Amino acid sequence: MKQSIHIGFEPREANAFAVARRSTRRRLTLPIPTSGLVLADLKARGLYTRPTSRRDGRLWDDISDAPMATEFACSRFLVPYLNNYDGWAIFMDSDMLVRTNLVRLFKLCDPSKAVMVVKHDHQPTADTKMDGQVQTRYARKNWSSMMVFNCGHASNKAALTVDLVNSIPGRDLHAFCWLDDREIGALDQSWNYLVGHTSPEITPDIVHFTDGIPSMPGYENCEYADEWRAELSRWAA
Repeated sequence: MKQSIHIGFEPREANAFAVARRSTRRRLTLPIPTSGLVLADLKARGLYTRPTSRRDGRLWDDISDAPMATEFACSRFLVPYLNNYDGWAIFMDSDMLVRTNLVRLFKLCDPSKAVMVVKHDHQPTADTKMDGQVQTRYARKNWSSMMVFNCGHASNKAALTVDLVNSIPGRDLHAFCWLDDREIGALDQSWNYLVGHTSPEITPDIVHFTDGIPSMPGYENCEYADEWRAELSRWAA
């Protein structure tokens, strides 16, 4: 069965992407393609046509009338199309550290579900995150930061089209508006451990530095920062 891994690429966070990709690749025991989801490439291929603008130095999604914290805020939902609506595909944000072999994650997936996620109840109180980005609040926040798509599922093939991704508000995409609730499968919290929010009693398989990566001021000493820096050193060596 076809499998692939896609990591969001944000030019402002090249180090984060390097850590996510490196920590993923060096633990894989199968040759699963692992690549970046790069907005410029998707635009060049005519797959990403959402109108955007710049407001106060921030990337703005005109359809949502809201800021975009990253360039892959909406493009992540193109992953089933990129996988030719076949097999399984992982999407993850760039600000993640993978601590296990992701072959394990593929094996956990339920073929009756269209997507598998950690169903967080994440309601941040801060107004900003990362490097001063606006902390947006929406239904099912952080569910879409790590997803395993069943690309060939009938609901994804029928509804999660390139046209849909390019035409509806981002908050609807992040709420999985094209799916029935029963089609969204649940993963253990270890697969999307939110630093500073998930219970420290849980041992993470994937660490998510959702508020800020350890190279950003104020987050140097957060949970798993030393592991993140060690991974970055391996990449730079």
